[in-house]
Amino acid sequence: MKKIGYILLLMLFFSNMVFAQKEANVDNLPVREYTLTLKEEMVNKAGKEVKGMTVNGTIPGPTLEFTEGEYAVIYVKNEMSVETSVHWHGMLLPNFMDGVPYLTTPPIQPGTTFKYEFPLKQSGTYWYHSHTMFQEQSGVFGSLLINPKEKTLDYDKDLVLMLSDWTNEKPKNVLRNLKRGNEWYQMKKGTSTPLNQVISRGAFGAQLDFWRQRMDGADIADVYYPAFLINGEESIDYTQFQPGEKIRLRLINGSASSQFWLTFGGKTPLLVSADGQDVVPVAHNKTFIATAETYDFIVTVPQKGKIELRAMAQDGSGTSTATIGQGKLLPAEVVSKPDKIKMMQQMAKMDMKMGAHALKFRPKKDERYQMKKEYGMQMDDMEMGHDKMNMKHSESTSDKAEMKHSNMNPPVDQTGMKKDSTAMVGVNHSKMETKKKMNDGMQMDGMDMFSEYNYDYLKAPEKTAYDPDLPVHEILLNLTGNMNRYIWSMNGRPLSETDKIKISGDEVTRITYNNLTMMHHPMHLHGHFFRVINKNGEYSPLKHTINVPPMQEVTIEFYGNNGDEYGDWFLHCHILYHMNSGMDRIISYDTPRDPRMKEHPVSNLINETDPFFTWSLVDVASHMASFDFVASNIRNQFNVSAEYGWNENLEAEVTYERYLHDNLSVFGGVNVENEMENHVDEISSTAIAGIRFLTPYLFNLDVRIDSKLRPQISLSREILIFPRTAIFGNYEYQADFGWVDELPIGDHFADEVSWNAGIEYYLSRDFSLMGSYNSRFGAGGGLSARF
Repeated sequence: MKKIGYILLLMLFFSNMVFAQKEANVDNLPVREYTLTLKEEMVNKAGKEVKGMTVNGTIPGPTLEFTEGEYAVIYVKNEMSVETSVHWHGMLLPNFMDGVPYLTTPPIQPGTTFKYEFPLKQSGTYWYHSHTMFQEQSGVFGSLLINPKEKTLDYDKDLVLMLSDWTNEKPKNVLRNLKRGNEWYQMKKGTSTPLNQVISRGAFGAQLDFWRQRMDGADIADVYYPAFLINGEESIDYTQFQPGEKIRLRLINGSASSQFWLTFGGKTPLLVSADGQDVVPVAHNKTFIATAETYDFIVTVPQKGKIELRAMAQDGSGTSTATIGQGKLLPAEVVSKPDKIKMMQQMAKMDMKMGAHALKFRPKKDERYQMKKEYGMQMDDMEMGHDKMNMKHSESTSDKAEMKHSNMNPPVDQTGMKKDSTAMVGVNHSKMETKKKMNDGMQMDGMDMFSEYNYDYLKAPEKTAYDPDLPVHEILLNLTGNMNRYIWSMNGRPLSETDKIKISGDEVTRITYNNLTMMHHPMHLHGHFFRVINKNGEYSPLKHTINVPPMQEVTIEFYGNNGDEYGDWFLHCHILYHMNSGMDRIISYDTPRDPRMKEHPVSNLINETDPFFTWSLVDVASHMASFDFVASNIRNQFNVSAEYGWNENLEAEVTYERYLHDNLSVFGGVNVENEMENHVDEISSTAIAGIRFLTPYLFNLDVRIDSKLRPQISLSREILIFPRTAIFGNYEYQADFGWVDELPIGDHFADEVSWNAGIEYYLSRDFSLMGSYNSRFGAGGGLSARF
């Protein structure tokens, strides 16, 4: 036994030595060190002082500047009361330094310091942020500027511009509000689509089509933000730059969940880099920058005047600006706000089938190709033929069909590229062109649905295609979501219900993102650059984050991850509230786990995406009072409800509910009520069981039976009719056949009908005025409070 113990100790020692050598092998590289101190502090943003999280005392944190070829050593000091982490977004680095707590890197506990260190194999514009819960939204983020060894572009100075969004709420409460289905954020932003506006625009037919598919309407952005910021300010001036100077603007979208339209005043800027990688320079003004992307532009300071940069939130709910230079303002183009009602009409005309499940009945069953065929764009010429294949039960089924191409087998560079190969394996460029023509034809007033969200303007300066003789591993990820319960997933499976997607470093991994939701999803893969397949074919650009537009698909591919194919890497939507609601995957090279992670189980990361959220509603009115409490995660829900009328009518209920998929759940519990008004002392209790179903047209159906064998059915619905005004109603029918309790002599059947209808005016997120008529309690009005 002692010998076995010695052997195990030696194995552990040598494995630790191997990992340490991988990350500490400086090879005489020049070392540059920084220290980042994270604190919880009161900060003033959007005109209100709230508790935030700062990096070295600021939001955003400082820019860390390096030169390609250096060795980065960054000490992260946690002076907060909670654990934290830092992820180096877009960096090619050892797996253990990636900064995803519990997956690749240990969390940084309060009062401790963690040393990140890695060689810099790249140059460009990147950024860093916390990967712990909602800390990125609270302020833990900053920029990275890595200068090239040799300067190849003509410019004089750098200016890093970090875009971000700011909420005065606790970010966890933001997600809680989204989970409960409160429409306040859309009301506050003025982006809701109430029925009066829909009807006045002649879009009621389109609205019915959306309701039929269990959707309220077109959606763009989830969260209300009182401010959008550039380098921490809503508006900022850079007057230090002189006329004639060429400035490289390094734009980073470090927001938690906002995407922006960028426009510039003056001469059209030159776009030279995307996600830190050089592209063929192109004059490009109006640019969509998705969450977590970076773009570099070169602008020349005018002889007279200053350039305005405008960053408008995608849904038009706010703008931040920066100016470069001095003198008269050269204004940027003002992008029109998107027209959500027009979007609904256009999508109804296109006969899209929406509503793919975010939560499947059988999570383990592989239905991704059926899902792709059933939902989204029903266009045969866009299909790549996968739905006709007999696939194995795995999201990462590989297709290693022999490809008939001839090409050299050139060496792989540090990003895994075959620089001299001729084309992406297996791409049907005629289908790509057909799809582009289809996209270009979908123009609408106020918004171009799809054509402005492609990457065709990005072209790599060198060929990026891989050797066509390499085996190809095909992965289809349908992006799925449910706005009613705010669940986000891939292939109908949130992270908590998935296995790792296993890949190999000796084959090309090709991922097709097929977006079956109404939201944009910026998909980020840690530790890798990938090719974004566009019209430029073998010159398709390299990126680390890719925006996938609504009801569209985008294909990426990569080969290895920088010459060190090791470990598990996170893949996720970079909208923070989507990521923390299940739209994540773990991409695995299926290698042994770093022994330093032994005390940090991956389950902790997975559990972060499936916590319980609680919320309550209290109505106090002149005729009754009611209380509702919910505790819910993705599959499970506990409900407590009670109604009491001033006529001494009482009903209360406690249930446990299990969701079988998005729209169907089963439940059981106890119901307590008095049979007659003014007899609160005559209480009867019954056990209940049944199903709840969200029907087409968004009716909530409840079918149950109690322990007295009395069946009951109820139907409820709420509709927003004006920007802050909703109507609601509920109908309930119960039958009694006398199977348990005896009915009066001569009666073989008894029934009971109850109903209520009312109107509600939203004063704020937490309070509403309401009036209603209830068949049990009568008519009255009062106040609703949500907490």
